[in-house]
Amino acid sequence: MIQLDDLSMIFRAGRARKVVADRITATFPTGRAVALLGRNGAGKSTLLRIIAGTQDPTRGRVVSSGSISWPVGFAGSFHPKLTGVQNTRFVARIYGADTDALVRFVEEFAALGPHFRLPCGTYSAGMRSRLAFGVSMGMGFDTYLVDEVTSVGDAAFRAKSAEVFRARMQKSGAIVVSHSMPQIRQLCDMGAVLEAGQLHLYEDLEEAIAVHEANMAVAA
Repeated sequence: MIQLDDLSMIFRAGRARKVVADRITATFPTGRAVALLGRNGAGKSTLLRIIAGTQDPTRGRVVSSGSISWPVGFAGSFHPKLTGVQNTRFVARIYGADTDALVRFVEEFAALGPHFRLPCGTYSAGMRSRLAFGVSMGMGFDTYLVDEVTSVGDAAFRAKSAEVFRARMQKSGAIVVSHSMPQIRQLCDMGAVLEAGQLHLYEDLEEAIAVHEANMAVAA
């Protein structure tokens, strides 16, 4: 369970003011894969970072009854001078995971070949995302936060990513951001719509998609 308690997030730059969350109170239930829908710029990625604990809200708090991943696929914390193997081992030690087991999983999953043993600073954006997704999926979390990552790579890698994600969902929940409705329908079983700083959850995924598409048809 993840509960947003009177959560607000407001960005200010001079006289400009951007409201991402306006006193939101909502609960993401345990063990559900929730599609987080909203127009571009609504603040979906920001909300994921707040839930992950990597960004502080303006007010309010996030309460969780289990472990929450960082946004899956986020590669910003990898040290560019360390190899893929070294970065993987570093993450494993931080979270108290089996370092050798995680390295084996990531090496097989990410399929980076010899690049896995080269500095991450030499990777393309796609290679960093593959490494980050592998590290994320190799860890055990109660809730995974997913931000467009399964769109990375070729069709074979996307299919493999979706398969691993579905396997994790047998024991975990997720909050998923994606602009692909086929992907949302494949991965999620309920929805949430972020619009104008307000968040509404829907048990029926198709109802959430319909509300989102109606919002998209109206100018922001």
